[in-house]
Amino acid sequence: MLSYRHAFHAGNFADVLKHLILVEILTHLKKKDSPFCYIDTHAGAGKYHLHGDYALQTREFENGIGKLWQHQDLPDSVANYVNVVKQFNNKPLTHYPGSPMIAKKLLRPNDRLVLFELHSTDFALLAHAVNKDKRIKLFHSDGFQECLKLLPPHERRGLLLIDPSYEIKSDYRQVAEMLLKMHRRFATGTYAVWYPVIDRRRNQQLEKTMAASGIKNVQLFELGIKADTDSHGMTGSGMIVVNPPWTLAAQMQVTLPWLTDILGNTVEGYYRIQTLVDE
Repeated sequence: MLSYRHAFHAGNFADVLKHLILVEILTHLKKKDSPFCYIDTHAGAGKYHLHGDYALQTREFENGIGKLWQHQDLPDSVANYVNVVKQFNNKPLTHYPGSPMIAKKLLRPNDRLVLFELHSTDFALLAHAVNKDKRIKLFHSDGFQECLKLLPPHERRGLLLIDPSYEIKSDYRQVAEMLLKMHRRFATGTYAVWYPVIDRRRNQQLEKTMAASGIKNVQLFELGIKADTDSHGMTGSGMIVVNPPWTLAAQMQVTLPWLTDILGNTVEGYYRIQTLVDE
């Protein structure tokens, strides 16, 4: 299925969590001089116009980056993330960068980006957004299948962002299966898996599968703006991180309570920080 368009949801609370953690991981990887490779299995369009038709239909960014844009006294990790987004805007907030553009902004001249996108329209937009950057290789294909051919990267250091749309229920199972295959080829890499909270039972199964996979050093970070519900719609989202930076959990202990207060419903908002598997 190729109906999903992230432009409807760009800059929402789920993007805040995903991209905040992305910035933290990339910043940590840059602390070593040796180059690394960033691989994005579902790259999307690259950047999004928040005053465009798609974003204005849902206005989800208003309870995401919109609430953080002019906020004072941000926690360090939130400030780092917001400062990256500001580099794509003048003073008013009009555009939101997707994961590829955030990585493009942060990576160094010797680092490498590999981006996969299957949706034809979004692939064309992505190609325009990255603008022939020599560090970047684009593939108009399914990142789940094709990225295995690239592992391990020749740098032997890297981050893989796994971010499917979860339009299809089997995506939850496929995420776990593909992550295990990736990890077998590149056990020292960092993996960041984004997931939505729509049906808690699927999330619980994903967590159980990860815990039983044999993969070590797995942490979970989740932000919810509403309590779980049986009705349609995303109430929360999270990131499962394999081989996370050793500083990440402590940073999230400060960041997630703050984001819950700012973005969450005052009664139902919540966060989770959990070690699924120890080192």
